[in-house]
Amino acid sequence: MQKRAILESAEGYMLVAGLVLAGLLVVGFGIGWTLFPDRILQYAAMTGLNLLIGPGAGMSFGYASGMSHLQVVPLNMLVETLHVLVFYPLFVLGWRHLLDLPALKSFVARMHEAAESRGGLVRKFGIAGLLVFVFVPFWMTGPVVGSIIGFLIGLRPWVNLAVVLVATYVAISFWALLLNELSAWAATFDRLAPWGLLVAIVLIAAAGHLLHRRRHSHAASVMKRS
Repeated sequence: MQKRAILESAEGYMLVAGLVLAGLLVVGFGIGWTLFPDRILQYAAMTGLNLLIGPGAGMSFGYASGMSHLQVVPLNMLVETLHVLVFYPLFVLGWRHLLDLPALKSFVARMHEAAESRGGLVRKFGIAGLLVFVFVPFWMTGPVVGSIIGFLIGLRPWVNLAVVLVATYVAISFWALLLNELSAWAATFDRLAPWGLLVAIVLIAAAGHLLHRRRHSHAASVMKRS
């Protein structure tokens, strides 16, 4: 019964689409490895940095490697789309207890906390607030948390997905122009300088992650004392 409910839900369709796209991406990397192994390593590294750090790191790597907008932007859009199509449905299905997995419970709790603590703008301004939330590159904002906030405020699934992806694509296009200009400007000083920009983005992301964890641990300890 639960399996049928999952497959008949909008989130179930999204999850299936996300998994199919992820599989096609892996197959594409596999084919690329046989045809142009050196280039595919750059694409794989850009994808990995996007998944681990964020699109800023992935795009910075691409531009530092000498890639063009046509190579950098579509792949990062695809990876962010996969993020939403996989993690947003997993949250909703876990929230509704249609998927009962131990690892999913902690993910749902963590994402719900992030959405609740950062969703004030979205609750106040609705879709316009969601567009701004996804576009602005602050820590624990972005398409996945934005889509979860959209769900919590009652947006219809396909409307929520459309708003989040439009804002994501606009944001990636904007940051692509900015990061490409920064990379080109840095290269006028030294050929390795664009890689320094990538390192700076990674360090900022790591600092934001550590700060978030510290605040979370502090809040948990305060709650235990009270």
